[in-house]
Amino acid sequence: MEYSDAGVDAQKGRDLVEKIRGHASSTYTLNSEDSKGGVLAGLGGFGALYQLGNYRNPVLVSGTDGVGTKLHLALKAQGFKNVGIDCVAMCVNDILCHGAQPLFFLDYLAYADIPAEKLSEVVEGVADGCRQAGCALVGGESAQMPGTYRRGDFDIAGFSVGVVERAELVDGSRVREGDLLIGLSSSGLHSNGFSLVRALISAHEIDLEMDFHGRPLIEELLTPTRIYTGAVLPLVQAGLLHGMAHITGGGLYENVPRMWGSSPVPLGACIRRGSWDVPPVFAFLEQLGVDPEEMYHTFNMGIGFVLAAAPEQSERVVRSVEAEGITAGVIGRIRRQEGICFE
Repeated sequence: MEYSDAGVDAQKGRDLVEKIRGHASSTYTLNSEDSKGGVLAGLGGFGALYQLGNYRNPVLVSGTDGVGTKLHLALKAQGFKNVGIDCVAMCVNDILCHGAQPLFFLDYLAYADIPAEKLSEVVEGVADGCRQAGCALVGGESAQMPGTYRRGDFDIAGFSVGVVERAELVDGSRVREGDLLIGLSSSGLHSNGFSLVRALISAHEIDLEMDFHGRPLIEELLTPTRIYTGAVLPLVQAGLLHGMAHITGGGLYENVPRMWGSSPVPLGACIRRGSWDVPPVFAFLEQLGVDPEEMYHTFNMGIGFVLAAAPEQSERVVRSVEAEGITAGVIGRIRRQEGICFE
């Protein structure tokens, strides 16, 4: 017997590596300045080599995540680039919460039998996300696993490493009563809650090609997760932020309190409903039969990232974020009482 008799096409794996090599190398110049370090060796070796730049007291920050069942909709649409961006966004936005500049990224693709050009499309999206985040795609793994995945199925996971000067590290210890919460708009659903989305679509037999505000509904659902590094890192470096939260699974209720996890005093937050525009896709899902409170526990509701800053700095923070093309505004405040309340 040969490997191909067991359902594994080794040549396809080699062809895939060649297809993605160009996508990866297009990200290598992002951190190549001597002051920032950069990639010494990427795809092809047993490990990627990355030289750290001229930091005084660096702290490495790492994160890993995936895209979840949003992949099922991508398979229906046969459009895979956006989920590659999603995978990067879910990882780099997490480490950004501690003020880290993403340095490099690795991905893991597992599949049964998908054309190499489709998998290359995923990695093209990963490289696009890395360029948006300012980090290098230094390597990864593609694993053909017949018997574990059904024909046509695949999964993707990502791993990011970033760096922040110890003096600029954001760990929540600076969050104070009276700080204002500044919400940064999401690009849509991002990559959370899709098991519920799919259940609603199935229960109501929704046509994914139906017109939704001028485009097919499935395009709205597959809008890639916004990457916030370009808008947020200058604020970190200016020392303007006390805490940050990436609004993923669990919504505002569960993620906002994570920003002050190391606070020595009990803190909570009051968030003002109506202080931001909720995108139409959320109202659409709620109308399909989701309790309004469940919406806020499951989805980002139009707020993809939250910053905590002193009141006297809030206007400057908002102006800086909006200069990067992201809608922002004050959505609440920190209080000296545990729990999240909505006003």
